[in-house]
Amino acid sequence: MSRIIIILLVCVLVEFYALQAIRRLFNSRKAVTVYIACTALIIFYFIYSFSTFNRAEGQTQNSLMMMAFLLLYSLTKVTIMVILLVEDIYRLGWYLRYRFLPSRKKEVVFTQSRRKFISQIALGIAAIPFFSILYGIFEGKYNFKVFKHGLYFEDLPENFDGFKILQISDIHCGSFDNKEKIEYAIDLINQQEFDVLVFTGDLVNNFASEMDNWISVFRCIKTPKYGKYSILGNHDYGEYTIWDSKEEKQKNFEAIKGLHEKIGFKLLLNENVILRKDGQEIAIVGVENWGDIARFQRRGDLDKASVSLTPEDFKILLSHDPSHFEKKIKTHPKNFQLTLSGHTHGFQFGVEIPDKFKWSPIQYVYKYWAGLYQENGRFIYVNRGFGFHAYSGRVGIFPEITILELKKVQKN
Repeated sequence: MSRIIIILLVCVLVEFYALQAIRRLFNSRKAVTVYIACTALIIFYFIYSFSTFNRAEGQTQNSLMMMAFLLLYSLTKVTIMVILLVEDIYRLGWYLRYRFLPSRKKEVVFTQSRRKFISQIALGIAAIPFFSILYGIFEGKYNFKVFKHGLYFEDLPENFDGFKILQISDIHCGSFDNKEKIEYAIDLINQQEFDVLVFTGDLVNNFASEMDNWISVFRCIKTPKYGKYSILGNHDYGEYTIWDSKEEKQKNFEAIKGLHEKIGFKLLLNENVILRKDGQEIAIVGVENWGDIARFQRRGDLDKASVSLTPEDFKILLSHDPSHFEKKIKTHPKNFQLTLSGHTHGFQFGVEIPDKFKWSPIQYVYKYWAGLYQENGRFIYVNRGFGFHAYSGRVGIFPEITILELKKVQKN
């Protein structure tokens, strides 16, 4: 109950400061009335959308778009509130100083024009997240980027020097609303040169039926010489919806597993495959989902998946959730040299300057959240995701197609 009260108080504070900014800027009763009416309609829309959300249907394109506009609305107004609140704290500080330290009194006039100027600044700065999120809703979520990295290993079999892996992750096909953009992304994949293709989980949001309109599109991904392999993500188990029976849920799960074959992938369920090149071998190891957060499944079994392998064998591990690397993989005695993950989406929101700077709120939840990391002499690469979920947009962290080239470190 106390949490609800705090949230309501914050909402009231946000709306209060946004209203003050509009009043100062326009100084017109008509403009204020129009603003209040529009705000009331928007809030009613959000309340109605949340109250009518059907968990049995799961996330739909409408609910994803609603969440995107909620982010647009709230972040813009919070920005205004923060700036005006800082101004009020500053004013209060001056008042208290002169009230209790009269000997240090100095005349400072907080005029109406100053308040209007601060409101203009607040609205101007708020325009940055507003237009950024608006871009993310309509363009950013399909702004596919190709990331290329070279990875160096001392124990890589020499014949695999230059071996290229293409990774995609987190398709979430139930979120898509533009077939032309997805076809463009598939063409972008097919333009790349790679020896093997891997998909690291979350094909759907909840239901196998989400893929019905996309099977023919994803079957167009070319099959490289060493094949296409995939694993399951947390969303592929149907855990985020309500089922009439366990049998119905299991039937959906079996259908989701069957989708991988329909689009040309071999699904790895706690197992491995051996890739051979000119008499030498590396292993692709695929585990089911394992997440450190309690609500995520822990079906991934490293020992079972690598039962026929030794610590000396070169292994590429597919594990959806990067927390698996932090808690289990980086210290596992089987020595998984390279782990490929996804799951985080980079939060679909952040700031990134390639090879120089990246920030996202998700980094306070996941230690490994986007890009390449190395620990204990082992690599993990976290793909930023192909699709989107939770809200229909991407700001700063864009959908990713990854090319990883394996390199042999030559000993002197």
